[in-house]
Amino acid sequence: METETLRLKSLVVGPFASNCYIVGSEAGEGIVVDPGADADRILRAIKELKLDVKLIVATHGHIDHIGAIKKVKEATGSQFAIHGDDVKILSSSGGFLGFLMAASVSSPPQPEILLKDGDILEASGLSFTVLHTPGHSPGGISLLGHGAVFVGDTLFCQSIGRFDFPGASGSQLLNSIHTKLMILPDNTVVYPGHGPKTTIGDERRWNPFLSPGIIL
Repeated sequence: METETLRLKSLVVGPFASNCYIVGSEAGEGIVVDPGADADRILRAIKELKLDVKLIVATHGHIDHIGAIKKVKEATGSQFAIHGDDVKILSSSGGFLGFLMAASVSSPPQPEILLKDGDILEASGLSFTVLHTPGHSPGGISLLGHGAVFVGDTLFCQSIGRFDFPGASGSQLLNSIHTKLMILPDNTVVYPGHGPKTTIGDERRWNPFLSPGIIL
């Protein structure tokens, strides 16, 4: 199944303009990636797409990507998945951003599924491979499948994620990008946690942070 056969809806949510992705199959099952805020908008979009959401996946544990998980999970009965290395962030992520998002977020529940590199996430007609891409956070992940990769805050259009948060590492971030993402085909569509989509090929050619010799 190629990217264009996915039923994909992107929403920009919350004061930090985080991207939430609703990914559906032709069979009508869905996965929500990074419901960071504005749960009512996300739920309306799910209803409009007529999807049965089975899984909520957080690419990492920062509050601007997890703030609507509780409400979306309660409304859909779906399971919540995150990498095990970011579980401890769930209880503390409200500290540095949460006060700015108080009106649009809820404290996240504990996950039912702890992800690790190489795991396969499936819903009817959907299959994504978990790539552990730490650096922005210890348990940052990307989801690869159907000609696309959902990268959270690891990689952006002509930029990369911040690495000045607790548990972050610039060198680890660049290693994740080079060893997990830049090895993908040029036409792989990149869906980041903020900003416009891009492709692996465009980032390989134009992203200044990925130039040879860059050390963070």
